[in-house]
Amino acid sequence: MRERRWTPEGPLDVELALSPHRRGSGDPAWHRTLDGAVWRTSRTPDGPGTLRVSVAAGTVVGQAWGPGAGWLLETLPALLGADDDVSGFRVEHEVLTDVARKHAGLRIGRTGRVMEALVPAVLEQKVVGREAWRAWRWLLHRYGEPAPGPAPEGMRVIPEAEVWRQIPSWHWHRAGAEAVRARTIATAAWHAAKLEGAGTTEELDRLLRALPGIGVWTSAEVRQRAVGDPDAVSVGDFHLAKIVGYALTGATTDDPGMLRLLEPYRGHRHRAAVLITLTGLRAPARGPRMPARDYRSF
Repeated sequence: MRERRWTPEGPLDVELALSPHRRGSGDPAWHRTLDGAVWRTSRTPDGPGTLRVSVAAGTVVGQAWGPGAGWLLETLPALLGADDDVSGFRVEHEVLTDVARKHAGLRIGRTGRVMEALVPAVLEQKVVGREAWRAWRWLLHRYGEPAPGPAPEGMRVIPEAEVWRQIPSWHWHRAGAEAVRARTIATAAWHAAKLEGAGTTEELDRLLRALPGIGVWTSAEVRQRAVGDPDAVSVGDFHLAKIVGYALTGATTDDPGMLRLLEPYRGHRHRAAVLITLTGLRAPARGPRMPARDYRSF
């Protein structure tokens, strides 16, 4: 076990910084224990690793295990948003004043690992969350490897890119992912080295959207997590435009309307969208929820 202690400059909400990497309550790669610590696994450039993050008297304590332990501790501040520059962000809508003050510790961190963000993002394309998370759990339990160290029971490390390329069609089916999403992930895995090596969020966006099956929404979801892009808006999200519109104007809107509302936050539009979701403001439900489809029965 290796350990690192780091004291952030200014307020930091550790769990809020790490929560975007959680894929449902049963995520094998993310776990919060009763003592408040957050555990997550990663396949680093040095190999698999497990990271435990806790806070003691304002100091972040990182403990790590496995071949990737050193890399995980070296990049811990970046994961928690140490490089996130909030100086250009200004609240432009009164409804966000209190939530911005309450969540002053919000930081957009970066994992530096593209495939870890890409695979679950593709699984979440055009389906409800619980359907995607079920597939994510099945695939990690079947193809991932046990988390190094004394990780909570059942934690797994995402497999290497080569493994994603070799998963047979019947196992994608058993996971509940249809052929389109399976093919998108396998294709991206062939280009994993180039994706992981992207130097800027603009380059990563270009590389991602050049791949079949990856559009604006998936690229934004990946860049938010892998490179900590505070301006990557999840255009095409089933809920986000409605939430933004209702919170800022009292009426739901569509994607173009959302982008107009977020324009004053350009450079920080994703940050603004996160704060908007944290207000809890939602339009009254007026129709049935999107149903979960179980592709395993098709």
